[in-house]
Amino acid sequence: MEIIILPTPAEVGRVAAAKIASVVTTKPTAVVGLATGSSPEGIYADLRRRVEAGELSFAQARGFALDEYVGIPLEHPESYASVIARDVVGPLGFDPSRVRVPDGRAGDLAFAAKEYDAAIRAAGGVDVQILGIGANGHIGFNEPTSSFASRTRIKTLAPSTREANARFFDSPDQVPTHCMTQGLGTILEARELVLVAQGSAKADAVAAAVEGPLSSFVPGSALQLHEHATVVIDEEAAAGLRLADYYRYTYANKPTWQRFE
Repeated sequence: MEIIILPTPAEVGRVAAAKIASVVTTKPTAVVGLATGSSPEGIYADLRRRVEAGELSFAQARGFALDEYVGIPLEHPESYASVIARDVVGPLGFDPSRVRVPDGRAGDLAFAAKEYDAAIRAAGGVDVQILGIGANGHIGFNEPTSSFASRTRIKTLAPSTREANARFFDSPDQVPTHCMTQGLGTILEARELVLVAQGSAKADAVAAAVEGPLSSFVPGSALQLHEHATVVIDEEAAAGLRLADYYRYTYANKPTWQRFE
């Protein structure tokens, strides 16, 4: 993994967005893996700035969302179908017909999960996948003990995940107990991964994922298996890293030909 430590959350969003933009600029038909939640908000804000400035276009790109709640109405403002449409598709100028979200309302959820993986393969695979990380180390909704070989499937959300997401709902009881999520095996097939994290609440998870042992107890540690994973974090999220000074030194001395910003 390349670990990039930056002073502020705004810088995290800007640099991570530069990585996404470099992929889409090189390949306008790129397939982008789309994450939700607060972690990638800075990415989408900076990408929107680039689109509005005429520097970048997603008109030919395709998108696949990481996950979706099970059983939540499509029109619910916190369904990920609604969030992706409102916060990503419209602002970035994606063609809505070229963006898919797992179908958490399907009559046959197991079949819908398999079909989602098949659709990603049919699109040629994900070129760059945006990721956040939960305080318990989850990526997507792959909760602790998820298999590194797992595919898109139904998962039961951990109580801590439901508690963290309760801020988006009127009451904690409204947070669904299940989701459909891309599996760790699905995520690892993306050609590039870009994970962002901000704030001290993510420091332990970041340290465990980046420098801890490879363990299904920390799903984010699966990124250690990937050939092209970029982790962009602020100083607070980097607080638990033992080699933080080395990561800063490496980024400061990165060769020009390797830079994407």
